[in-house]
Amino acid sequence: MHSFFARSLDELTQWRAQIDRRLIELGKLLSAQDLLSDADAATLTTLRERLTTDKLVLAFVAEFSRGKSELINALFFSNTGRRVLPATPGRTTMCPVELRWEAGVQPQLALLPIETRARGLSLAELRQREDFWQTLPLDPKQPQSLVQALSAVTRTQRVSVEQAGKLGFWDPERPDDNPTVGSDGLVEVPAWRHALIHYPHPLLERGLVVIDTPGLNAIGAEPELTLGLLPTAHAVVFVLAADTGVTRSDLSIWREHLGSSSLERYVVLNKIDTLLDPLATPEQVLQQIEQQRVETARTLEVDVDRVFALSARDALAARVTGDADMSETSRLPALERTLAEELLPRRQQLLVQSVAGAVQQVRTATARRLADRRRQIAEQLIELRGLRGKSSGKLRTMLERVDAEVVEFERCTSRLAALRTVQTRMMRTTMTPLASEALRAEVAAMQSAIAAKPLALGAKKAFETLLSRLRGCIGQAQTQVDEMRQMIEGSFRQLNTDFGFALALAPAPRLTAYAEELDLIGENYSRYLGLTQSWRLANAGFAEQFRRMLLSKLRVVFENASSEIELWSKGSSGQVEVQLRERRRAFVRRRDALQRVQAATGELESRIAEVQGQDEHLQRVLTQLEQLADDVLVLTRPPESEPAAAQPERDAA
Repeated sequence: MHSFFARSLDELTQWRAQIDRRLIELGKLLSAQDLLSDADAATLTTLRERLTTDKLVLAFVAEFSRGKSELINALFFSNTGRRVLPATPGRTTMCPVELRWEAGVQPQLALLPIETRARGLSLAELRQREDFWQTLPLDPKQPQSLVQALSAVTRTQRVSVEQAGKLGFWDPERPDDNPTVGSDGLVEVPAWRHALIHYPHPLLERGLVVIDTPGLNAIGAEPELTLGLLPTAHAVVFVLAADTGVTRSDLSIWREHLGSSSLERYVVLNKIDTLLDPLATPEQVLQQIEQQRVETARTLEVDVDRVFALSARDALAARVTGDADMSETSRLPALERTLAEELLPRRQQLLVQSVAGAVQQVRTATARRLADRRRQIAEQLIELRGLRGKSSGKLRTMLERVDAEVVEFERCTSRLAALRTVQTRMMRTTMTPLASEALRAEVAAMQSAIAAKPLALGAKKAFETLLSRLRGCIGQAQTQVDEMRQMIEGSFRQLNTDFGFALALAPAPRLTAYAEELDLIGENYSRYLGLTQSWRLANAGFAEQFRRMLLSKLRVVFENASSEIELWSKGSSGQVEVQLRERRRAFVRRRDALQRVQAATGELESRIAEVQGQDEHLQRVLTQLEQLADDVLVLTRPPESEPAAAQPERDAA
């Protein structure tokens, strides 16, 4: 692939690999010098996992026969020399299709039968249950076998009206949306609920995830698609037909499922090749296309720069045949450039913030530990130099003083034990409102309130009450965190004063981001709770699936909040343990030095030189630390790239 989007994604991947290599070097340095605390190790591990597993999710949404599968083929799979996703006339993709690649997973097509909807299990739960999926192996070396295997996503089956109702495809209150009943009394529904394609395509290997969704009826029947997959996508590409513009069903999809301003949305007017008219001049055709763009932007209330008119069919043909002129005429490169120039830098910026914050945190904590070690070495040097010309009696006195200091210092252990006890008790209080049991109880209370009203008419009010109570839980946890911070800061100040520690508490977690996530969940889920959607919740199977999906989503928010608080708390207690261990080692080194001087004439100067060497070594370690941290932080400030227009376009596959 040589498209602008592919090159930009490749640059992002290389940048992440550079950061990862520097983090490995930093971790090795700290570990070799016994400077890597458990909290810092967890921070670096979490950051590396995010860099290596971070995905860029692009969702393509459209009604049937808008050409979105062909658009995906043109954007990502033209290097195979053929269509990969089914894109023939008529109904093609009948279920959501997710294309991704995970190291360690064999190339395969995994299909989830449509009957699993009746079980009420969410897609997140079913992803962990291999026994529910049907798998077909894929051979990346045989593109034709890949095409044949993927044709399975077009399969349908005929079921009774009653069964269609249980699966979410039939509702007597909405006859216009129901499938046609055949002469045999059966209706046609998709054979699959979800399809996962694990395929080692270069872009997928670099972290791209592509979601291809079916039409309005399938979207509405699968709450996890609109409440889980689409809101977590980094961008949504909404595909329309250029000859029809925004139809009634297109507008329904947009308003009901894509209207959230939190989504990064791009609109494609596909099939501009159908507008070619032998009786019209090229200028008139271009004017018609531009008029459709403006009208579409007005109808959907988006900026006209977010509306792209193109021909996916021509773009795919151009890339397969290597026709650069035809590729430009298809107008696909404009969409690619926009995705690359807007989406990828924004994704990189989020990673930059995480990297810079984590590295600076590790750097500060390690520099503080190094400074404490050097301070202890400086005190030891003063002590040793003071022994020059002193008698053996003076040495014995110094040894006795060290032993007395050890006894005095060990008094701090009871203070530290008391601190740990209080901190543990406060942590339990902090975690209580964020616990899974409390969350399940709150969701169950909402479900009971909904069930108490006919046709689930009180659903929206019950949901708003739930969100209000959950925001209260987060607020309660924040209050407890602030109280714990004040307690630990006071204890640290006293320990620093009484025992010479260098304890410094990291900033306490701010939980406002999790409250904002609740607001986002509320915005996404509330569209299923209005009067026009209440009929869905009246269906027991849909209501149970909705509850499971909501609980799963909320659990992620609360678990992330709990993890952040726990990591911060462990960081503070771990810092105490590290400094306690360092101080005990310093006492051992001081006593050993005095004993060696006492035992051998001439040992004093040798020992002074040895301790000076230790200080010089620590200074070199500090320099290495600063250099490695600077190397990482420099990479978080990438150099300005060439303007997009100045870069050569090689759109042929």
